[in-house]
This record gives sequence, structure tokens and C-alpha cells, in this order.
Amino acid sequence: MKTNLGAMELSELEEYFESIGEKKYRARQVFQWIYRGIDSFDEMSDIPATLREKLKESAEISALKVLDCKISQTDGTRKYLFELPDGNMIESVFMKYKFGNSICISSQAGCRMGCVFCASGKNGLSRNLSAGEMAGQILEVQKNAQEKINHIVVMGTGEPFDNYENVSAFMRIVNHEHGLNIGMRNITVSTCGIVPRIKSFANDFPQANLAVSLHAPNDAMRKKIMPIANKYPYDELISACKAYTEKTGRRITFEYTLIAGQNDDGQYADELAAKLQDILCHVNLIPMNPVSELSLAPSAREKAVQFMKRLRKKGIATTIRRELGQDIEAACGQLRLSKFSSLSPCSTQCEHGIIR
Repeated sequence: MKTNLGAMELSELEEYFESIGEKKYRARQVFQWIYRGIDSFDEMSDIPATLREKLKESAEISALKVLDCKISQTDGTRKYLFELPDGNMIESVFMKYKFGNSICISSQAGCRMGCVFCASGKNGLSRNLSAGEMAGQILEVQKNAQEKINHIVVMGTGEPFDNYENVSAFMRIVNHEHGLNIGMRNITVSTCGIVPRIKSFANDFPQANLAVSLHAPNDAMRKKIMPIANKYPYDELISACKAYTEKTGRRITFEYTLIAGQNDDGQYADELAAKLQDILCHVNLIPMNPVSELSLAPSAREKAVQFMKRLRKKGIATTIRRELGQDIEAACGQLRLSKFSSLSPCSTQCEHGIIR
């Protein structure tokens, strides 16, 4: 089996090149070429031809294959379906904002968290993604959209903290000056609430952003919609979040999906505000996106506005998320691989077709 250089950090690449009898500086050259988005060793023009041939025999740059790209007719959001080398499929979403271009990437093929309102993990977890497969989503989207990405959200399919080591390696790679050189403050990682990893994240990445999927004002309600709450009780999660903000000085974002008749009454806004009163935070309200396989319904816009006003009145900074790409099922909870893969290519294809 060939060695996948695309999954390595620079220090690992240096060790690899020394192991095959080459100088360490060649590792930096190859690392830079990989994150310029090249597809083959032949494109590495400052690498000797003999070394390029040597690498072809023992190594590979594992590129993702783009199976489909859909473009929203309302806001230009692009949703990509990728095939991994082993046949698994993942999705990424490219979004344009006034502050720059952002990408929401997947960290796992599938998800085992089982949140009741989310279609992303409907078929369970297949496997973790490597650091290279996560970075590859960014490289392929940049080539396809012909635009540079400067903000990363690890909030697609999968629970990032369930794949912590690979997500950590990915963050170091894209942050590296010879990688994509994206600042830690432009990287956000979301978790459904794996408490030990929140503590690790505060130590390992104090400059990055953390988002926590809360979705309920109390333990009893959270256990009904998020199985992870059975392992990490509400108060334990809130305590870990408070400790995170105190250690890093960074504001934490609490994601709260509004489900009609479940968690969207005003009394729950008051209860939530009381729980978050002493935490440096921001609440991001998300009216649940329609998911045809689920019986749950999204809250009405007016209900979301009322909920927001209740929280703000209690001193909690709150916004309602601007939803992008709903017409291509690109928004949160709509990453449904089985259905998306059966759809025909969009009529408005990406500029270079369905890739290379």
C-alpha cells in the first residue's frame, strides 16, 4: 500500500523523507505543493524528476473525487458530494458572506451521535476522516469554485470531537504558514457536547472558536433529543463550557435548533437564559430545517423572534441564523447522503463541470 502524503503534517513528512533517504527540506517543498492544490507529483516543478518517480512508486496524494455540485439559485451557496478512496461519500458546503468565503466541512463519514432532529447521522457512522481528507475538501472546493476560502467551520457530517486527533492534525495543517495559512480565529469547531474534549480543546487550540450544540434548556429535554446527554449531564456540560471561556477568554457559541412544540416556548428561553447567565457566550438560534424523513417541524419565524427577544431581555447575546442553501438542502441537518447521491447533476454546474 502506498503512503498517503496528503494526510501528513509537515513534521511527519520530514520523517518520511528521511526514512526514504531524502533531505528534510524536500518535505517542505512537497507540503507546499500539496496545499497549492496540485493533483500529481509531476506538477512539483522544483522536485527532481528522479525523486518524483521515486514518490510515484511509494506514495500518493489522495485527492477526493467530486461526484456532484449543486448551486443555490437564491444565494450562490454550493453543495459538494465527494467520494472517498474507499467508496464512502461525504458532503461540504461553500458559502459566501460579506466577511469572506466560508466552508462547512465533514469530519466523519456518517455520525453515531443520533440527534433526533438531524438527518446527517441517519445511517450511523461509517468511519473517521483523516486530516488529509478534511483538508482535501477545502482544496477541491477552492479549485472548483475558483475562489479562496478564508473561514472554516467543522460542522458538517460527523462529530468532530469523536475524531479529535485527526481534527487536531487538520487544524494544524490548514493553520501552518506552508499549508493554507488560515488563522485559528477563522476556524470554528462544533461539538454536541463531549465534555472531556471541550477541556482538551481549550488547552490545545485556545485561539480557535468553539460552538456547542445545546438545543435544550434542561437535562430532561436534552436527553430526549440528544443521546449524548445521557453520558454528559447538562450541568456538567455547562460547567465545562464556562471553564472553557474562562481559560481561553473566547466567547462560546451555543447552537439552539428551534423545534415546533418541543423547545421553542418562551418559558424555555427564560430557563436557558438562567443557565447561561454567567458564561461569555452567544446563542445562535436555528429554526429547524425541513427534513422529509423526520416527523419534527420547524418553529415559525415569529416564534424564533419571540424566543430571541426573551433571551436578549435577560442579557444573552442572541441572533437567528441566516439560512443559506435551503433550495439545495445545504443547511444544517440536511446533509443526507443517500438522497443527495441519487439526484441528477444540477442544471447550473460548477465552472469546470463535475470536476476535472
